[in-house]
Formats: sequence, structure tokens, C-alpha cells
Amino acid sequence: MNFQLTEERQMLQDSLRRYLSDTISPEALIEATDSETGHSDTLWQGLAEMGVIGALFTEEQGGFGGAGFDLSVVFEEIGRAGVFEPLIESGVLAGGLLAELGGEAQAERIEDIIGGQILAFAHTEPGARYDLEHVETKAVRAGDGWKITGQKSVVGFAGVAEGFVVTARTGGDPSDTDGISVFFVEPGEGVEIRDYAMNGGGRAGEVSFDVTVPAEALIGPEGGAWDALERANARATCAACAEALGLMETCRALTVDYLQSRKQFGKPIGKFQALQHRMADVLIEIEQARSAVINLAGHLESDRVTRERHVSAAKNLIGRAGRLVAEEAIQMHGGIGMTQEYALGHFAKRLVMVDHRFGDTDHHLERFIRLSAA
Repeated sequence: MNFQLTEERQMLQDSLRRYLSDTISPEALIEATDSETGHSDTLWQGLAEMGVIGALFTEEQGGFGGAGFDLSVVFEEIGRAGVFEPLIESGVLAGGLLAELGGEAQAERIEDIIGGQILAFAHTEPGARYDLEHVETKAVRAGDGWKITGQKSVVGFAGVAEGFVVTARTGGDPSDTDGISVFFVEPGEGVEIRDYAMNGGGRAGEVSFDVTVPAEALIGPEGGAWDALERANARATCAACAEALGLMETCRALTVDYLQSRKQFGKPIGKFQALQHRMADVLIEIEQARSAVINLAGHLESDRVTRERHVSAAKNLIGRAGRLVAEEAIQMHGGIGMTQEYALGHFAKRLVMVDHRFGDTDHHLERFIRLSAA
């Protein structure tokens, strides 16, 4: 099989890698981490001007990509640079749901997202853990509109969002797949945000909704958002896996450079066989992770069971491989790997935290077994 990128994707990868290499430095990453927004406004606008956000949408939606391999190309480079911009939150999740459920009626909002507008996806709730269908936030009819009440947890970049794509239950029990609806809610009165920094970089917030929205705030069919929600989550998981792959590649590169330059007993420590064996294990894990990302990217358009099995298989493998790569890189660096000034600490911490997004290794192992049995 030919796993080479198409000419267009190769150009996208080369230009994005060059731009991030010229723009990002360890100092810039620390500055973005400590900023009030949790990301770099300059970098975000640069990505928008390059058309990177447009690569997350199909031509029919106003972009120029949208396929699984477009996602993997973009997010592998994002991970390789170690940046934390709201591409998944705004482009893949919020934008993806608006594009699929809203159709042409949301074309203007999609255009704004591609142009750099930041939207937040408010779905996860306290006590839901990783169960995607767990929605307790209520939406009931109020005159000509909807009254939305509930609380959402770990809403990425909630503090800088110019709008929220919110899931709320218009019918059914909290664990039902039926009865979930999607609404567009603007920040303001009735929307309270408690903002905080994320351990792996970026910011998120606990968001409480007690707001009335007009009838047109409902996106798509009432109570019928589950299929689109699951597809958007699959695409976001693919993006997170590709980002983790990029993080692993940078951890590997930093570790190889260190092993070749750090000397002990008059020669580089990379000459020691024990460290060579450990580095070989890291390389094998990274190659397996790359295969998992390619496999998932190629199955995003498959039937539901096949797609979701690949989602869980890839996420489980990425979680295990990422933890091993991060631990080995830190240990082979020694004390310097733990310092904030050295880039590896940032990459390793972000890599470990990827396992906790969209379900950890244990969750996806159990889910893969259930899907396989079905």
C-alpha cells in the first residue's frame, strides 16, 4: 500500500512545519502557557491566514480538506511544535457539528471559524467521565425559544470563546442517545465561566448555563444530534491521536540529540547498549502509533461499528505508547528533562495528558471489547 501524502497534503505539511518552526520557540510556549488566553493570538491568526483551519472542512462546507488524512497532517505538525491552539475545540468539534447539522444555514459561521473566530464546544458534564451520551443539561421550550439550564465541565478555551456550541437534552434519560440536541449560545448574561489553566497547556472552564435562546439557536433536528456528535468525537479523537504522534516524534528527536551530545566516561551515552535498547523500544512504539493513526484516519468514513472500533483501538494504543515515550525520554535525559526551561518537559507533560482526552486507555479497551462483541 502507498502511504505517501498527496501533493496537496505534502505542501500543507511542509508549509505548516516551516511556519511553526520559524514562529515557535520554548520561550514562546512558556509565554503562551502563562497568558490569560492560554494560547498565542498571533499564532492563531497566522494559522487562519495560512488556511490551516480550512483544511478541517470539506469543499462543500467552505474548506479544502476535511478528510481523515487532512486532520492527521495538520495535527501531527501541531503536536510536533507543541503548541496548544483551539483547533480541535473550534474547528473539529464546534465547527464540525455546525457544518453537519446546520448545513447551508450555518455557512456564515463556518466561514467565520475558518477566518479565525474561536467557538467552544460545551458537552462534557460533571460525573459523565468519558460517556459521550451522558447529558443532563436541559433545554425546554420557553415561548418562541428555548430555556437552557445546566453545567458543563472542562470546556476548552471557554474564556476566549465568541460563542458556545452546547449539547442539551430535549428528551429521554441522562444516559440515552436519543433526545440530545445542539444549540448555539452566545456568551453574556446567563452564561457563567470559571476559567483555569490546563495541566498540559491551554485553558478551559467550568460553564454554567441559565439562559433563554431564540428558536433559531437550535442546530439540526430536535433530539437527533447523537450520530453527528459521535462522528465529531471520532474526528476529534483522530486529531488528538495525530497530535500525540507529533509530540512523540519531538520527544524522540530531543532524546536522540541528548544521547549523542551528553558524554560519560569519555564517550556519548548513546554508545551504551542499554540506552540503545531503550531507544529502540521507543522507536518501535512510535511506528506502531503512526500505523494506528493512519488506520484511524482511513476509517473515519466507514460504517459506525467499524469506525468506532478503530477509534478505540487507536486511542488505547496511543495512550500506552505516549506514556512509554514520555517516561523513557525523561529518564534518559535525567534531571534536565524535568526543568521548565528545557523543551522536553513541556512535550512530555502534554503527551501524557493526551491520554485523558476523549477517553483513556482503560475506557477504550473496554469499549473496543464491547464493540467487537457486538
